[in-house]
Amino acid sequence: MLHTTQLYQHVPETRWPIVYSPRYNITFMGLEKLHPFDAGKWGKVINFLKEEKLLSDSMLVEAREASEEDLLVVHTRRYLNELKGNGHERDFMDDKRVYIMDVYNRHIYPGDRFAKQAIRRKVELEWGTEDDEYLDKVGRNIEKSLQEHLPDVVVYNAGTDILEGDRLGGLSISPAGIVKRDELVFRMVRGRHVPILMVTSGGYQKRTARIIADSILNLFGLGLIGPESPSISAQNSDTPLLPPAVP
Repeated sequence: MLHTTQLYQHVPETRWPIVYSPRYNITFMGLEKLHPFDAGKWGKVINFLKEEKLLSDSMLVEAREASEEDLLVVHTRRYLNELKGNGHERDFMDDKRVYIMDVYNRHIYPGDRFAKQAIRRKVELEWGTEDDEYLDKVGRNIEKSLQEHLPDVVVYNAGTDILEGDRLGGLSISPAGIVKRDELVFRMVRGRHVPILMVTSGGYQKRTARIIADSILNLFGLGLIGPESPSISAQNSDTPLLPPAVP
């Protein structure tokens, strides 16, 4: 059956594969300012990168929202209904093509014990874990994961809820540690010529937008991302994408 969609669009070569929409920034009569989650984080990241002269509006690809009809072309209604707690872990539970490595505070995540079974490499951390231990465990386990399963593409969930002071994450990673983590992941994945898609995900403090922007600037400065770099992302480039949080 033919299906008409508005999702596809021509993307000029002058644009980077940075997908963003102002609709990512949630507002509700100012009440969002009372919530611990910075609902305008993604817009702030883009603005910081514009201030640093890395980006302009003409370089961005504006996201288009998939309708339910679009999603039903490739998914069942049951699958869409099941996307509600740890969707990616439950949905790929029996799919051996998908390798999930997860690094988390073991005292608070994941609450879904069934979904936890889908994590092939569990890196469990204690309350207040700091930079050195965190970066060492991330590096060693990425190396082991890539040895066990060389992927066609890496979806990198670059959350900032690990930041010191985040009441929900419960870890003590510094801003510099987050920047170093992203650099570490990109170096290891790029070293194997694997495409990488970066999503900015969780992070519940007002300062996370600046940290994300600094990390992207660092990756660009090191030549790990950018329009002139070799193809390493899910859209035939290696620039990180900036969508809203993933499951």
